[in-house]
Amino acid sequence: MVNVGIDLHKTQFTTCVRDEEGDGFAKYPTTAEGYRAFLALAAAWQGKGDEVRVAVESTGNTRYFKNRMEDAGIGVTVINTLKMKVVNESVKKTDKHDAATIAEFLEKDMLPEARLCSRESEQLRRLLKARQTLVTSEVVMKNQIHGLLTSEGMEDIKGSLQSKKGRQQVLDALKAGEIGLVAQPLFDTIERLEENIKGMEKELRALTEGDRAVELLKTIPGCGEICSWTIRAYTDDIRRFANPKKYSSFAGLAPWVQNSNETVHHGSITKRGPKELRTAMVQVVMGLRRMKKNTFCWRIMRRYEAMKKNKCSGVAIIATARKIATVIWNMLTEDEEFDVGLMLSRKPSKKSEAVAGTDKQAPAEGKEKPVAIEEKKAKGVKKNAKASGVARKKLEKVG
Repeated sequence: MVNVGIDLHKTQFTTCVRDEEGDGFAKYPTTAEGYRAFLALAAAWQGKGDEVRVAVESTGNTRYFKNRMEDAGIGVTVINTLKMKVVNESVKKTDKHDAATIAEFLEKDMLPEARLCSRESEQLRRLLKARQTLVTSEVVMKNQIHGLLTSEGMEDIKGSLQSKKGRQQVLDALKAGEIGLVAQPLFDTIERLEENIKGMEKELRALTEGDRAVELLKTIPGCGEICSWTIRAYTDDIRRFANPKKYSSFAGLAPWVQNSNETVHHGSITKRGPKELRTAMVQVVMGLRRMKKNTFCWRIMRRYEAMKKNKCSGVAIIATARKIATVIWNMLTEDEEFDVGLMLSRKPSKKSEAVAGTDKQAPAEGKEKPVAIEEKKAKGVKKNAKASGVARKKLEKVG
């Protein structure tokens, strides 16, 4: 067996070959000639009956490299760089040393493997990232227009730049104030950005047409097209997560924990997963919060409101997003739409139970004996005294 560790860069890749003859190093450019030369060498090893295995870190061009190797019948292991500290934190950080370390760990089958998403999910991610870049640029342009209105002492109406009619009115007002030369390019840029954003959204709809996961996610109240596309793209295949806890951990919503002997430390969420997926979960929670007329009686939202009062809004949002991740995992795993009935409280609240108990056990009005009332008062005094730490002798005197 021939184990090859590769340190991949944009312009070249360094190889370390571990076989019966020892370690051998070489450098190849990331061009057609460089790939052809390395594959010719790998074909010679395969011609001798040796199995060729390759390990490479996850970088921007890892997918292309992996596809070229697999087309030639070479197995490729993609390394999770976050868990490969022996390379990241090495005091000797050279291409040869990194390639040798990767080859050594590959030979011992001790490499932490990363999973690349499917081509469909990668295309969705690229479109979503490009759309987000355009949206950010549009917000920058609008903020500059708001600044122009403020500097000229004009009324800045909230939402006036969201429609073409509103933007035209603002542009006419700015032109009347003799700053139209500055404002006109900003409005033209906004128009072009909106056209490009709508074109990307149209492409996203075409790519996700008939996608079962997107259809299921859209059944969640407060989960629109953008959130459903994002969750679908960054979840990829839900079957690779054995349980909802692993899915929440993948999204970076699980709190970190450190246990040593009898000491236990819990911290904030890890934020190790895709930021876009975590943000989409939070957006779903905020969507449910905006629909509180329909969701106020849900158990998950009651817990959110209680946690918001006792702790803070941020903690409540993250905890609810973790519950939403569990709901999404169950929906996609079982191939079921969102069920509102499961969100409703199955048990009566404590207040309703207390009212029901009072109605059943309350005696007729005016028929309670004075002795019973005195006994209840005495029991209440004893209970309060016990709770406040009053001594028994003092309790008897008070009684």
